[in-house]
Amino acid sequence: PELQQFLNQEKERAMLNEVVAKLTSSYWDKCVTGTLESKFSSSEFNYLTHCAQRYMEMSAIIMKRFQGM
Repeated sequence: PELQQFLNQEKERAMLNEVVAKLTSSYWDKCVTGTLESKFSSSEFNYLTHCAQRYMEMSAIIMKRFQGM
């Protein structure tokens, strides 16, 4: 039972990481229009700041959830 629970948790983490990676890639492609050598525009900077804050908040929520399992 413990091994199965551990495997289920790891599978869930892997799926979550995959979703986060896909969303990150999608949002980056849609919202960052400049080249990596150039500076971010004001709107890009604000958007990325907002996304980073949400990412950190969700990471904390997810960590708490996995710790409670």
